[in-house]
Amino acid sequence: MTPRRLDQAMVTQRLREIQLLLTDLAELGAVDAERLRRERPTRHIVERVLSQIVELAGSINIHVVTSLLGRSPDSYAASFDEMARAGVLEWDFAAALRPSAGMRNVLVHDYLDVDHDMVSEAIPLAQKQYSEYVRNVARWLRDNAS
Repeated sequence: MTPRRLDQAMVTQRLREIQLLLTDLAELGAVDAERLRRERPTRHIVERVLSQIVELAGSINIHVVTSLLGRSPDSYAASFDEMARAGVLEWDFAAALRPSAGMRNVLVHDYLDVDHDMVSEAIPLAQKQYSEYVRNVARWLRDNAS
């Protein structure tokens, strides 16, 4: 695959969208498993926001990796490893983000069998990790992209 030119504006736009989604999660307040069971609209919002965050990060990862390494990761999970290989993310951090791709797959494909405890536990983790993801990728763009 021929490397394509890095589109900084596209990456920045997706980073902003992740930030907005993280704000949406924060505005929901405390969300535990019982609230997810009880409040269907809240459950739908949380599930959609979590899956969108991972999809946006995956899109960023695929674009950046393709631009830098000339190959496309074969999954969202692998895209985090490839971002580390490309020097955009630290290896430990990429490994910590990898399971979020599995959560996204459950939310998108197994939505009838979603474990509400697992989803409620994913919320603060996503808020912390993806806030850091946005900072790391934005810093890398500022320092390395021309």
